[in-house]
Amino acid sequence: MKIVVLGVGAQGSTVAQLMDKEENVSQIICADYDEKAVDELVKILSKGSGARVDASNIEDIVRVSEGADLIVNALPLRFGPQVLEAALRVEANYQDFAATDALQDDWVEGIRTMYSEYGEKFKAIGKTAIISTGSAPGLICVVSRDAVRYLDSCDTINMLVYEGVIAKRFLPFWWSPEVAISDMSEDAYAFVDGKVVLTDAYSLPEFRTWDYIGKEVRMVEHAHDEPVIMGINADQFFKGAKNIYFKYGGAGIEFAEPLYRMGMLSDEPYSIDGVEVVPKRLVLDMLPAAPKYREEIKEILDEGLELDTGAFVVEAIGMKDGKKVMVET
Repeated sequence: MKIVVLGVGAQGSTVAQLMDKEENVSQIICADYDEKAVDELVKILSKGSGARVDASNIEDIVRVSEGADLIVNALPLRFGPQVLEAALRVEANYQDFAATDALQDDWVEGIRTMYSEYGEKFKAIGKTAIISTGSAPGLICVVSRDAVRYLDSCDTINMLVYEGVIAKRFLPFWWSPEVAISDMSEDAYAFVDGKVVLTDAYSLPEFRTWDYIGKEVRMVEHAHDEPVIMGINADQFFKGAKNIYFKYGGAGIEFAEPLYRMGMLSDEPYSIDGVEVVPKRLVLDMLPAAPKYREEIKEILDEGLELDTGAFVVEAIGMKDGKKVMVET
């Protein structure tokens, strides 16, 4: 199997290293605009080769993807449409970690388009496209589906993620700051009474005390794929769940929420002494990139972590044998 990994940041480089261990993978093309990142990754792979790619150009993606069995899209969300079209052109399977927000002005309709229009296009060429397959979204959706197996019917699914990994150096995000700040600056989504609805960012807090964290933690509404993709598929795969929530808390939220309240995550230009500044652009410009080089990650871990904890919990609430129960995973 020949795999193309588009984008070799924190996530893409991890995928490439894991695929390097798979017996049925014969070749891994690591493609990125950052040639240094590509070179650093390829030299630690036994099956890897590198390519420079301009992901805004479909032809360039096609060039590096000819003959691929699978394209893994680990690029920022804005490149999603180009990668989908390139995958269709070279007749490759497609996988990403989060659903692109660039197909339509309305992101929810964009996701529906991926399931319907793009689903049919890939089916027509005998290929599969799977979206939102990171940890959350992705693994947490699989966990949710597993949890509802124990129910006769499901009313509510709560997905609760608490992130408690803090480096000694200033490192607010261990994944793409661009994606993180985009999520942190937008209204959130929930599936309520059978419909996808907008909710206010950082609203509707849930509090839990898990013994493995040792203190009460707060999680809030956060822009994420899960309520949308699971809501669209609730009747088929989630025992008819009518309410689906994703709540997020911990270091990233605690860093971003005050900035959001100040207006520092706004896309609206702000004038300072006659100079126009876009607050979100300024914040992004000043944030450190997520660590992606092997030696860089080793150095951060060797320095030690201030905190290394977290929670990844699904609560599926519904009926079993005539009784209302909760399945916690």
